[in-house]
Amino acid sequence: MPKVAIVMGSKSDWPTMQQAALMLEKLGVEYTAKVVSAHRTPDLLTEFAEQAAEQGFQVIIGGAGGAAHLPGMIAAHTHLPVFGVPVRSSQLNGIDSLLSIVQMPKGVAVGTLAIGEAGAANAGLLAAQIVGLQDPKVQQAIINFRTEQTATVLAQEELELPKV
Repeated sequence: MPKVAIVMGSKSDWPTMQQAALMLEKLGVEYTAKVVSAHRTPDLLTEFAEQAAEQGFQVIIGGAGGAAHLPGMIAAHTHLPVFGVPVRSSQLNGIDSLLSIVQMPKGVAVGTLAIGEAGAANAGLLAAQIVGLQDPKVQQAIINFRTEQTATVLAQEELELPKV
């Protein structure tokens, strides 16, 4: 049973949101990904959010661009943790998305990540860390991932000025 749901407002958000899926796969966390639009399918959004816990999800990652109401509207309908990923928009390069997600009213929490692919990947990592609290295999995968990151940085050559 998938532990994490990745939802997005439009299929055009998938190139960004697939970074969350790739991170979850790397860490051995099952997920499902689907389009659930806050504006075009509001009834589907409500139904999804209200039934997410019963479906076995532990975390929801919501990606949206522009007005970016998806993560906040999901958070309003569930007690599960929700991470919001601002997707770059053509008008304001994702700043509009970021502000729409991060400015939640008191009492409805959405953990907001960076704009774009880095934010999506980190949302996947954070979701895995939550799942890892109860799943030792996922917890070990996260530890291994962090160890590999450190080794990669330490293995890089020293920086030098080019010879003239």
